[in-house]
Amino acid sequence: MPSFEIEGKLLRKYDTENKSQSFQAREFVLEIPDGNYPQYIKFQLTQDRCGAIDAHSEGEQIKVHFDLRGREWQGKYFTNLNAWRIEKAATEAAAPSAANNDYDFPTASDEPAVLNEDLPF
Repeated sequence: MPSFEIEGKLLRKYDTENKSQSFQAREFVLEIPDGNYPQYIKFQLTQDRCGAIDAHSEGEQIKVHFDLRGREWQGKYFTNLNAWRIEKAATEAAAPSAANNDYDFPTASDEPAVLNEDLPF
């Protein structure tokens, strides 16, 4: 099964729930920018991965690695985004900035305020 990854802001994390004596799950929500209307995507952690979200705070930018999981129960179909790894998102400072490219041309504000009068031209 293919795996996916996505970055967004950790909007909310929920407590771990014991679904049965042998199964536990924990949900969290990521806010993903999408034009004027951000998307709120709910993920699930299961079993020993429930603590993977503990190191991250609400409001933090994170990257989530996940798989799609689907199942049928009593004639209804359910889809889960099953997270299996969570890490801090790459910081904006690590991304190349527009000011550090080969196209930095001087602007009018870069010109010296006082010109050297000794120049022959």
